[in-house]
Amino acid sequence: MELYLIRHGIAEDKGLGIKDEERSLTKEGRQKTEKVAQKLVKLGLNFDLILTSPLVRARQTAEILIAEKLSSQLEESSHLAHDGQISSWLKDWLEPRNYSQNTQLALVGHEPDLTSWAEILLWGEVKASLVLKKAGMIGIKLPETGSALGRSQMFWLTPPKYLL
Repeated sequence: MELYLIRHGIAEDKGLGIKDEERSLTKEGRQKTEKVAQKLVKLGLNFDLILTSPLVRARQTAEILIAEKLSSQLEESSHLAHDGQISSWLKDWLEPRNYSQNTQLALVGHEPDLTSWAEILLWGEVKASLVLKKAGMIGIKLPETGSALGRSQMFWLTPPKYLL
């Protein structure tokens, strides 16, 4: 199974009197995210499901991916909101669904959570080594059997500037 960890696009700044969970993508954030999504389509990507954080900016990013036909299915998961734990997501959300090994899932969320998830999948611990820019993506291949923690492989790490 392949997981594509996608950070939301550029959002409104913190501290503008807007609750964090209600911050929207900016005009520039929407435009860049649309261009990234169009490039992903040209590269032949297609997700079986896009799973998004419930926060507005992540949901808007996921909706752009859906609008560009990168998937026809969108779901929301509180696991992808701030401080979500990869072990809880694996146990409570992924394992019960029993997806096939050919499944491609896109997870749209936030930093530093997405890079922490990636590092735990890759190395079994957070090393604060990976950088995921807004509208950037990390691709992780999960092992066919056994725990994914510390046993997965990274096959993609792309900042958005290489997709624009």
